[in-house]
Amino acid sequence: MASTIRLTMAQALIRFLKNQYVSRDGVQSPFFAGVLGIFGHGNVAGIGQALQENPDFRYIMVRNEQAAVHIASGFTKMKNRLQTFACTSSIGPGATNMVTGAALATINRLPVLLLPGDIFARRNVAPVLQQLESPNTQDISVNDCLKPVSRYWDRITRPDQLITSLPEVMRVLTSPADTGAVTLSLPQDVQAEAYDYPAELFEKRVWTISRPLADRDLLQQATALIRSAKLPLIVSGGGVLFSGACEVLDTFARQTGIPVGETQAGKGSLAYDHPQCLGAIGATGTLAANRIAHDADLVIGIGTRYSDFTTSSKTAFQNPAVKFININLFEMDAFKHSGLALTADARATLEELCNNLTGYNISAAYAAEISQLKQQWEAETERLYHLNHQPLPGQSELIGAIWETIGARDVLLSAAGSQPGDLHKLWRTRSPNSYHMEYGYSCMGYEIPASLGVKMADPQREVYVWVGDGTYLMNPTEILTAVQEGLKVTIILVDNSGFGSIGALSTSLGSAGFGTRFKQRDPHTGQLSGAPLIVDFAANAASLGAEVFTPASVAEFKTMLAHTKTLDHTSVIVVEADREVKVPGYESWWDVAVAEVSNMPEVQQARQDYELHRKDEKYFL
Repeated sequence: MASTIRLTMAQALIRFLKNQYVSRDGVQSPFFAGVLGIFGHGNVAGIGQALQENPDFRYIMVRNEQAAVHIASGFTKMKNRLQTFACTSSIGPGATNMVTGAALATINRLPVLLLPGDIFARRNVAPVLQQLESPNTQDISVNDCLKPVSRYWDRITRPDQLITSLPEVMRVLTSPADTGAVTLSLPQDVQAEAYDYPAELFEKRVWTISRPLADRDLLQQATALIRSAKLPLIVSGGGVLFSGACEVLDTFARQTGIPVGETQAGKGSLAYDHPQCLGAIGATGTLAANRIAHDADLVIGIGTRYSDFTTSSKTAFQNPAVKFININLFEMDAFKHSGLALTADARATLEELCNNLTGYNISAAYAAEISQLKQQWEAETERLYHLNHQPLPGQSELIGAIWETIGARDVLLSAAGSQPGDLHKLWRTRSPNSYHMEYGYSCMGYEIPASLGVKMADPQREVYVWVGDGTYLMNPTEILTAVQEGLKVTIILVDNSGFGSIGALSTSLGSAGFGTRFKQRDPHTGQLSGAPLIVDFAANAASLGAEVFTPASVAEFKTMLAHTKTLDHTSVIVVEADREVKVPGYESWWDVAVAEVSNMPEVQQARQDYELHRKDEKYFL
């Protein structure tokens, strides 16, 4: 008779998670680093009790369940998806708080396990506290909200169901193609219910992360397309970093001379001073990358999903004969833009293309154009780094000051507001995984929690978080978690009196920044146009345990930033910036709909401009 172990469902779940490992290229490591979350009546006697019995499996108390998922996402992204956390919540609002985090993880293809408590499986006590009742069915709860934002979702209504569900959980979490948020909905009574589980369920299991090779015929077709191209361009996405393909991309680009434009997720796949690196591409791209993209006759997309920012809303590639080769493990992405789909690992495919393209190189004229554009862009970056705008600096000056102060391997993290666009253009990456941008969901409030995940993933690196004042107010409380866990991050808080990014967008659409400044309500007009709202960000951060600095100039900012390197705890630098000093766009566009009918002349003009740009949007058939 097979050996069994009598455990509660929650105890069995934790024991299973502790024994899951991944292996890639012969390197093996535990897949779960622990559990993040908050206990309530839906998980305290289940998952909570199980964690208490397993002190070797790390538990971290957070301040918000959404933040827990963000921490896990930041951690697993820094680990190139080879390790993650599970996140637990109580029933009801704790569970629904995780919906935003789950959407972020899934959109960014980041493996995170969600363990929300659920209503009772036995129905004699229903409706329980926080239960959503439906007149149509009794088999529903608020946890069903997590279905559309999860790559796998299951509800465990009997303890033995865990035996068949857990392998599916691991299959999805460890799949480079299918990964994202995975949700196991756990009724609170079932969590505490015991079952005789087979002992082999808890034996060490290693999940191998393979490197699928491209189809031989398709690889030959790709080789032929590259050899025949006159103006090829590589678009490097996050898949390059996740695959660990940065070194082979470096070799491939040098060998062939093909220039490289980087998406937000792909930035850092090459060092900024690499001769073929043209930096950011698309709506927030450099002039160099966008000029090359405009005329490219072949685009080689590597690990990118071609978001509207990457393609400038499908206006970036204007060569009527342009073709696409897409290297991606996710089939849907590989087939985009009617491209030649190489559904395969990025590193393995680039290695094969290097061998196939021996002797191939772009023309001397094309190489000279790339070099000239790169030099021009570096000069423009230097100009924007040193504007010397008074009395308050422009944001580009702060970027320059940060870059000149922090180290090559230090991590700069952001997600939402005006910072991502400016950083995409202007940040000079010097090493892989030193530029951490969440721009799949661009979620305000991601930054501070995620930085804790990044720091835990690589404690030897300094981690710098750049947030605007609007974003800071979304999730500042995880500063307390940083203090609790003894984690050091440096938060740079730019005070520009409101939602600067959306203010600029609103103005460009003819709406004059309506509803984007921190203003009191004017008693005479009834609008948010009164006196400025004064927020003491320094006092807020200090109350949560951070050491706070308030520089009055760029020079002081650099001095204080350098000082934070010597600290062993979290600090916040609050610095003011002039929201009206913008970094220009460089021959790019982003499709944001403008009102077709309006009595405002500014909106009417914006609509005319909008219709002109839309004429450049292309279908790739």
